[in-house]
Parts: sequence; structure tokens; C-alpha cells
Amino acid sequence: MSSSHRSVVARVVAALAVLTVGAAGLTACVSRESSSSSSEAPALVSTDDLAAVTLDVGDQKGGTEALLRASGELEGTPYDVAFSTFTSGPPQVEAATAGQIDFAVTGNTPPLFGVAANARIKIVSAYANDASGDQILVPPASTATTFADLRGKKIAVGKGSSAHGHVLLQLQKAGLTEDDVELVFLQPADASTAFASGNVDAWAIWDPYTAIAQVQNGSKTLTTAEGTANGYGFGIASQQALDDPATNTALQDFVVRLAKASAWADANPAEWAGAYSAAVGIDPKAGELAQGRSQRPAIALDNSVIESEQTLFDVFADSGAIPAGNPVADFVDTRYNDAIADATVATN
Repeated sequence: MSSSHRSVVARVVAALAVLTVGAAGLTACVSRESSSSSSEAPALVSTDDLAAVTLDVGDQKGGTEALLRASGELEGTPYDVAFSTFTSGPPQVEAATAGQIDFAVTGNTPPLFGVAANARIKIVSAYANDASGDQILVPPASTATTFADLRGKKIAVGKGSSAHGHVLLQLQKAGLTEDDVELVFLQPADASTAFASGNVDAWAIWDPYTAIAQVQNGSKTLTTAEGTANGYGFGIASQQALDDPATNTALQDFVVRLAKASAWADANPAEWAGAYSAAVGIDPKAGELAQGRSQRPAIALDNSVIESEQTLFDVFADSGAIPAGNPVADFVDTRYNDAIADATVATN
């Protein structure tokens, strides 16, 4: 890896690492005292009653806050919004369970670790993507051409992340098991260092790290998650926030604004790519590449989405990474579906 690429990755890692909570122990750390049954949504309150509300939103740098600001959807909220930056989805789930945040958008896998741990969260919104930005990278000089070529090799991956799910699905697709490779569980900062130094043979990662490695270092794509993983993103909310009438009302408004912002980004790709690159502090070419394949429009949180997540949950359970038994559907709350659908139709 060139010194310039190390510098870029270091800046992005620093930006993404404002708050780090251990993801590896998620299923051991969150409360198991909660019930997975859905609670009845409280009645919405008036806009005037939102003045005293502060929504605590977990974010990944260049994600929710940057998108809302670039699209103008963060303007004029009748409540305050406080953003906390996380390195990845698993610590967001843990923070939501602990009541430290009210809402966050994650990839397809972190909520499943919450489901397995009886976390006090609900999946409340869904976002589509073709998963082409979720990739398994190898160094430019690597001779590997298929995933099966990683037999006996070390793969850096964040435990409980969407990349973790991607690796398990690729193993299944190739007819391999975890015993055929060595998974090295590292968060992006440490994984980047291990990959650059040659201490691992491959890196399972998502954008913008994927794009940075490709643009700045010529890292090769061994495989993408497209056609293998569902590519979904999810909005998760703490049960505490959902049970509070004022916070619940603010959350409905917030997820609607986020759906509108996603539609704006899809309609204004160049403007959004520029804003995203500036927010993350990366080469605009990398930002354009990342956002050209990683936008996530809001979609209905319907049975097909839930069933797809249950399939992924079962893959993790079969691997022994999480305990089986909890249906994903028990941790889904569709109370915002109609509001999001109305906003999406109006925007389009």
C-alpha cells in the first residue's frame, strides 16, 4: 500500500472511529431481559410537543447526517438531532439496546446479532442496494481468482458486520466451511493495517473502504456480494424510543426525511458524491465510485425482506456464530411503513 493510501485510509478510519464499542461481544453484552414481542405504537403527538425532544442518532461518517444535510432534509426539524459516530453497525445495535441512541441505519447483519441476543431494538425501516460495493479484496499481486482460492488463507472481516455475512454466504456458495479459511475478526482500522502489511490474504469490506482501496492502491476485487447477499440496510430503533409518544413521533418524521434524502441522492448522484467525499475526506474519485453503487433507497419493510433476513440469520446460526431460535419477524415493527411509502411516492 502506498504512503498516500495509508494516509487516506487513516483519515477515514479516524473519522469513522469517534465512538468505538466492542462488536465482537455483542451477543454477550446486550440485555437478555427484554421481550421480543411487539408493543402497540403510542399515539402520535402534535408538532408543538416535539420542541423538547432530542433524537440521538447513531451514524457512520458520510452516512445519515451527511445525506440529510446535503439534501436539505435536516432543515426545519421540530426537534433537535444529536449524532454520534460509530465505526460499524454492531456497536450501534449495542448502543441502541443500552438506550444511548434512539435510531441508526446499519447493514443487513448487525440487527441479526441483536435478534440473537434479545436486544431491546426493533427494525423499523428498510433500504435496498445491490451489494456490489460489499467486496472481498485481495492485493494487486494476488494470484487468487475465485473465492475458493482462499482455502487455507486469512480473511480480515468485522465480526457481526455485513462483510461477515458476505463471507459466510461465499463459503456456502463455494462448498467450503469456516474450517477451510482463517477468519481474522478486525474492525476496519485494524483490518486496513493488516491488509496493507500482508498479515492477511484478503479483506471483506464495504464502501467507502472498498473504493479507497481500489482507487488509491489498485486492490483487486475477488468477488462482490451482488447476487449473493441481499444488500439491504435497516433502520433500527431502541424499544425505549418507540415506547415514548414524543420520541416515536419524532422518529416517524425522521425516517420520512431520510427516505426523501435517499430519493434526492438517487436523483442527484454527482452532487451527492461530491458532498459525501467532502464529509468523509476522501478522493472524489473514490467517493464517486462508492456512491455510484452504494445508494440505498427506502423500500417497504415487507414479508420478502423479513424472510430474506431470516435466511441470513439461519446461515449465521448454522455457523455457530449466534444462537438459533429467535424469529427475525419478532424484532420487526412496521409502524412507519405507510408514512415512508407516502413520502417516497410524493418524492418520485
